[in-house]
Amino acid sequence: MTSHQTPQEAALATVRDAAPWPGTDERFVGYGVMGLPFRNGHYLALRHYVATTIGPGYRTVWHRDPGGAWSFYSGIEPEQSCPRYFADSPTTHTVHANIDLDWVGPYELRVTIPDVLDWRLELASTPATATMSAIGRRLPVSAWRSQAFLKAMEHTARPLMRTGRIGLCGSVPNGQRFGLAPQRLWAVAASSARLHGSDLGDPGPLPRQDRLGDFWLPQRGLFAVGNAEFETFDPTRHRTVVTSDRRG
Repeated sequence: MTSHQTPQEAALATVRDAAPWPGTDERFVGYGVMGLPFRNGHYLALRHYVATTIGPGYRTVWHRDPGGAWSFYSGIEPEQSCPRYFADSPTTHTVHANIDLDWVGPYELRVTIPDVLDWRLELASTPATATMSAIGRRLPVSAWRSQAFLKAMEHTARPLMRTGRIGLCGSVPNGQRFGLAPQRLWAVAASSARLHGSDLGDPGPLPRQDRLGDFWLPQRGLFAVGNAEFETFDPTRHRTVVTSDRRG
């Protein structure tokens, strides 16, 4: 992967050169906010997968409320986006929505869902993210596809990034195995968000770290550019999307 100096450059290069890694499983390439916790118990995440092998590219915003209920906002069907893997609870909502991404500067991203969300992010390179990015850029694809290597990266990243537990591999809630390759990283230096007109308050760790399957929600805001892989869906072993409604 070519070295890019800013998250905007890296994200836009991924859009231009979108191509999932070769293989036969379910593969994704793109960028997004791995997660951002808020002190009052809210949680936001963003995925812009510019190319996938299960359907068209898509954008999705994840929201966890202080009670632990999840909503997934996406412009395409749940079976072709993140709810395919993470929505296995009747308390999970899938919401069809148009998601706009606007780079207002090399390190500033605005995420909007009309009449729903206005989320602003300021990103920054830190010694920890620069170190992890330098490692990630130089690793061969074979390393990122090794579960043993990803487990080692989890243990390395946890104290370095100060995120709490990290989940780069394992099983998602519907039972499929996954592996994440965040090859470039930046920290969320500042953020503000309004959801349905309400201010989500100050970013900060959740009182208790949460997870979706083996994907632990980082306790610190991180922006990543990279790849993701999931084993091929098998209806005899994996659960289909379960949601309570499709609120708009």
